[in-house]
Amino acid sequence: MKLTLGYRGTRYAGWAAQAPSRTRGRPTVQGTLEAALSRGLGHPVRVTAAGRTDAGVHAEMQVASCDTSSSITIGGLRRVMERWLPDDLWLVDVADVPADFDARRSAVRRWYRYAIWSDGVPPSTWQGRCLVTHEPLDVPAMRRAAQALLGRHDFAALATRPRVATGSTMRTVYAADWLQLSSSLLLFEICADAYLKQMVRTIVGSLLWVGTGRWTPEQFEDALHTADRRATGPNAPAVGLSLWRIDY
Repeated sequence: MKLTLGYRGTRYAGWAAQAPSRTRGRPTVQGTLEAALSRGLGHPVRVTAAGRTDAGVHAEMQVASCDTSSSITIGGLRRVMERWLPDDLWLVDVADVPADFDARRSAVRRWYRYAIWSDGVPPSTWQGRCLVTHEPLDVPAMRRAAQALLGRHDFAALATRPRVATGSTMRTVYAADWLQLSSSLLLFEICADAYLKQMVRTIVGSLLWVGTGRWTPEQFEDALHTADRRATGPNAPAVGLSLWRIDY
């Protein structure tokens, strides 16, 4: 099955199921979802996600896949999940898929959005989902800087603990831009084949240095090419980040 999910990551210790000693007693999205699916389907369930979001990060259309021997219908599963899932984790869609579908390996592009509210208190729809700042931001400069992200690069300078199992820190970014949705709401949108740990938050934190005048767009680009995490800005808080959608 292919499950499309939304969640508010505020109370979760990230997507991945972990030992309680590592989560400090906080639930994980994967653990909560698997518990609900196991109750609803009547057998233990393990799910694979398209992207493993960090603690506090939200999702609008996360995708997970799992196998089941249950004969439950899609409609029946929807009703069961409405009963067993908490209010901050919900099922957007569910579909039968071929046996070789894998939510992570079958994905070709992943989209994230980072929200910034810059004028007073955000409305209820954005409470807990955006970074609130009262500093004026040079959005045109931030947009120019973001263009340096496009294409295939070594993103080691823009990730926490960049070493990965494959040994490669090369990633391809297909889109990266700032969207001014209103006088108060600013969104950073990025699409890539995959991401390193906390890569998007480090990108946003570094681009905010451009927006506040600490860096020029050229300095941002120079820092990107150093492949040195110490050369770039701080991680933006998790509160503003959402996994927006997955392309297959």
